[in-house]
Amino acid sequence: MNSFSLAPLYRSTIGFDRFNDLVESALRVESTSYPPYNVEKKGEDEYRIVVAAAGMSDEDLDIQVEKDVLTIGSIKRDIAEETQYLHRGIAQRAFKLSFRLADYIEVQNATLKNGLLSVDLVRRIPESAKPRRIAVNGVVSKLVAVEKAA
Repeated sequence: MNSFSLAPLYRSTIGFDRFNDLVESALRVESTSYPPYNVEKKGEDEYRIVVAAAGMSDEDLDIQVEKDVLTIGSIKRDIAEETQYLHRGIAQRAFKLSFRLADYIEVQNATLKNGLLSVDLVRRIPESAKPRRIAVNGVVSKLVAVEKAA
């Protein structure tokens, strides 16, 4: 496996560490095909991650958020010894999926229904981070005055 590092670029990029991390993780070849999942955009500031969790219960799943990283995992369940399979197509192995959350993305809730785990996310930008107009010499521009009148 060939490894490609962008470490030399770190010296010339200040403040773009997250971008470099994103590029390096995209170049990394990993087997993340299990379990299958979708990332959906539900609205302007609403998202959903849907994970195929066939045969799993609430107790089998572990969802955590730490330092803007959402981690969805499961534990390997013990299967009864008396069960004899003629064909075994439903995977019962443990997994761990990690998603880097953008700024101001919060996990709202998680639901397990019909074998699909849905994790709802919402972007809540605080007022202090929203764009605002600054008056020059104490004069508010006409555009702002028109917006306030409407």
